Amino acid sequence: MNHLTLIIKREYLTKVRNKSFIVMTFLSPFIFVGIFALVAYLSNLNSDTIRNISVLDESGLFTDEFNNTPHTQYNFLTGIDLKEAKYIAETEKVYGLLYIPKVENLDALSKAITFYSEDAPAMSLMSEINKMLESKVNTVKLKAAGIDSEAIKNLRISISANQETFKGKETSKLGSGIKVVFGGAAGYLLFMFIIIYGNMIMRSVIEEKTSRVIEVIISSVKPRLLLLGKIFGTTLAGITQFMVWVVLILVLTTVVTSIFGIDPATATPSQQMLDTSVNGGTQQMMQSVLLEINNLPLTNLIVMFILFFVGGYLLYASLYASIGAAVDSETDTQQFMMPILMPLILAVYVGVFTVIDNPHGTVSQVFSYIPFTSPVVMLMRIPFGVPLWQQLVSVAILFGSFIGMVWFAAKIYRVGILMYGKKPTYKEIFKWLKY
Repeated sequence: MNHLTLIIKREYLTKVRNKSFIVMTFLSPFIFVGIFALVAYLSNLNSDTIRNISVLDESGLFTDEFNNTPHTQYNFLTGIDLKEAKYIAETEKVYGLLYIPKVENLDALSKAITFYSEDAPAMSLMSEINKMLESKVNTVKLKAAGIDSEAIKNLRISISANQETFKGKETSKLGSGIKVVFGGAAGYLLFMFIIIYGNMIMRSVIEEKTSRVIEVIISSVKPRLLLLGKIFGTTLAGITQFMVWVVLILVLTTVVTSIFGIDPATATPSQQMLDTSVNGGTQQMMQSVLLEINNLPLTNLIVMFILFFVGGYLLYASLYASIGAAVDSETDTQQFMMPILMPLILAVYVGVFTVIDNPHGTVSQVFSYIPFTSPVVMLMRIPFGVPLWQQLVSVAILFGSFIGMVWFAAKIYRVGILMYGKKPTYKEIFKWLKY
């Protein structure tokens, strides 16, 4: 056990003192926050843009239909034809020209309206314009048929069914969305952590093997202890780097937003969508989101996230270490990477396409017990309310599989770490397990 502690300490210090490790630890948050600040800044520039749209309405039906917003201004043209209107629009460099011709009936009008612009217009803008045009045309058509459109609007009832479990716990569509976000973020974070730091363990083993340092170490330490030491040491280094990232990103984000006056909320896909939202809707939405987050089993989520995060990473890290021991260079690892990545990719696909649709279905439950997929799938299921006994069984299987995988990886590690100059095949690796 003393040897294991020394190996963990050596591996940890070797990693954190490495120049490239130190540079990326402090440089990555600056890159991340810089990209975030750039996106927010560009969104601010985009939100300040005012779209001037000329409207030539020969039908006379839409005079009062287009309402100006802080970012969209409508200018009606009168007494001119389409050719002259297009010339004026191009000369004055307006965003676009909406042409509404005079036709015999409304059915023909729906196919004759045209929006002219220099480039393809924004989808959100066209959606809003089409919505206003459609509303007016339908109102006129109902009126022509002797039907009171206002009466129909007043008679229309919007229904949003309440959601509640048999035990009396209220649920909602928003709450389901938040659960998907929590589960997806947890699964994706684990996926990226395994990829980044699993490769770090593999490269570390390859470096020691090619430098022949491992020949000295292996003479006094059992392969299993050496393997565990490398896994735990690199894991601690990865957690240290991750914590530094979190702290620096929070500090830098606060500094950037306060000094440059960048509002993170402005980094949205479309300002046009914000313009058409109801006043006060954002605040109400935030209150609903906070309420739904408060209703989540946060303690259960945090504890299980740690357990599955650690167990899943250790399981895959042992595989990465065994691959590093079996090859002589990083380029030789490609033939062995696919069997490791496939379960991870499968777990993500199951989580996205199955868990979200039916978190308690047979497929979701089965993959939440398989150790190679359970860290991702179970983390995505837990927000939807998984019984505690199922979580504990999945955790027990995961850590039991890690112990078995360490034995399996140590067999490969013991032989492969001293093999040089030859690319092993799967058949040879299976032979190593019998030694």
